[in-house]
Amino acid sequence: MARTSTSAPKPAKEPGRLKQMYQVFQMTRRQDSTAIWWMALAFFAPVLLGIVAGIILSGEAVFGFVLWIVAGVLAGVLLFLIVLGRLAEKAAYSQIEGQPGAVGAVLKSSLRRGWTASEMPVAVSPKTQDAVYRAVGNGGVVLIGEGPKSRTQKMLDEERRRVTRILPNVAVNFLHVGPDDDSVPLHKLAGRMARLKRSLNKSEIYAVSNRLSSLGKNQLPIPKGVDPLRARAPRPR
Repeated sequence: MARTSTSAPKPAKEPGRLKQMYQVFQMTRRQDSTAIWWMALAFFAPVLLGIVAGIILSGEAVFGFVLWIVAGVLAGVLLFLIVLGRLAEKAAYSQIEGQPGAVGAVLKSSLRRGWTASEMPVAVSPKTQDAVYRAVGNGGVVLIGEGPKSRTQKMLDEERRRVTRILPNVAVNFLHVGPDDDSVPLHKLAGRMARLKRSLNKSEIYAVSNRLSSLGKNQLPIPKGVDPLRARAPRPR
């Protein structure tokens, strides 16, 4: 009798680094038609500068001329990767911009050092899916409204009252991410937070974050992945 193989199938092999970069490049190019021109400029500008510098500075030394070209190519590759990363991040966020939870994705993956935040909102409107997120960093406490300003402003004001009740001397900043003209684009949210005026040091950030965590303990937890459109009121007993 032939034996049947019971071994589990091998997991799919992850794509290599070059293939991953190519996939990111293709995704970015599809989302932004001008991206390829920015990346080309980022690569060829240092190469041309290296050639010009080699002609002017190396004189008749062939070895020095070659070194300038190599330096230009290396600088071009580095600048190309930096531009690709920035444009890819922008393209990725453009795919989720306007969707519930998009701000949480930024707070989870793109905040700079010195900031603490949760991908879960501190307040959610079951009817409209508008939400308020909270972060703590060098700029103090930042409350971020996700949705139209006309609907999220009241939620932000209520959350600010709760924060100032226990932290009256800490700066509270508002940011809006939504369809309004003066709202912060999703891909610029982390940068806008980093530019806020410094008001807390490292130890104060830790203390404020711990103090604010007590606010969440007094509220019903918001389950991860909750769909506000399907939320139902509890049945009377």
